[in-house]
Amino acid sequence: MPEHVTPVPSPCVSLCKMNRDTGFCEGCLRTIEEIVAWGRADDDYKRAVWAQLRLREQTIDFD
Repeated sequence: MPEHVTPVPSPCVSLCKMNRDTGFCEGCLRTIEEIVAWGRADDDYKRAVWAQLRLREQTIDFD
């Protein structure tokens, strides 16, 4: 995601399944708190979530 895109796009990929072990959605890697907050969050918050998602992609394996 480009750093200064406005509005910040949602990371949702329509594969909504919360993993009990990790606490992350298996589709977008967000927590339930991040998912709930997204609609009302400002762009700075959303960019911070995107930064976390990049880190999670490198470290989380659902297999």
